[in-house]
Order: sequence, then C-alpha cells, then structure tokens
Amino acid sequence: MDIAEDSPAAELSNFPLRPFIFRGLPANSMEGLLQALKFGDPEKQKLVMTLVGKAAKFKGKKKRWWRDQTLFWQGTAIKRDSDEFQLLLDEAFDALFTQNEEARQTLLATGDAVLTHTMGKQDPTTTVLTEQEFVSRLMGIRARLTLTSPE
Repeated sequence: MDIAEDSPAAELSNFPLRPFIFRGLPANSMEGLLQALKFGDPEKQKLVMTLVGKAAKFKGKKKRWWRDQTLFWQGTAIKRDSDEFQLLLDEAFDALFTQNEEARQTLLATGDAVLTHTMGKQDPTTTVLTEQEFVSRLMGIRARLTLTSPE
C-alpha cells in the first residue's frame, strides 16, 4: 500500500492534522515536529511544531541542517546519524500513534498490507526521515498495536 499524496493511504503521511504531545510539547502533525528539529531556537521549534502539512514542510525547507548533519531538540544538538536521533524518531512516532486515535485507526485499517512510500528520500544525509525509517516505524507500530488490540 503506497503512502503517496494521492493514494488512500495518504492519511498515514506526516502531513495531516494529528495532534499529539511530544516530550511535554504540543505538535499538530508529524511533519511539524520533523521540520521543527531543524531549528536550534527552542521557541521557534515550538512554533514550527504547531504547523501542519505544506506549511510545516516549507517552514523548514530552507534550513541547511544537512551541511553539518545537526538537528536539535529544545536547544540541544543531535547528530542525524546518531542512535540518539533514531530513538527520538521512535519516541515521536510512538507518541503520535499512542495518543492520536485517528492516526492509530488509520494505521490499523491497513491490515497486513506491505506499506511503501514513493515520495520520500532514501539518503539520510539529505532528509530528516528516510522512506525506510518512516515505513519501518509504521509497520513496527502496527505490529505492536495489532498484538495489543482486543479482538
């Protein structure tokens, strides 16, 4: 099942309004949170976390984080290729699908379909979230939710 913008699975993308709390701060979409990671200023980061869809994407588009491969969480630098960053992504996706019922139900509605994403990038040095990082998290969370869901 492809998570492209024009597919039925597009509701699984990072763009829809899906409010959740991450480390005590409100995020209105996964895209807002991911773009916020490009900002070193904690207050600017909080603002970007409230954005949704293309507004979020374009807010972070001109940030040149890739030059030194450094992202941020509330003023603390995090290297893109670090285990710390991967754990942050795990925590963010877990928060979204644990807290947001609509996101959770949309993911569970995919059943056992193999999820793919043809719009993302594959090189982690050029994107905050690769296709593989995105899809593997969705499928892992779906597997855990399926195991814990009442039948």
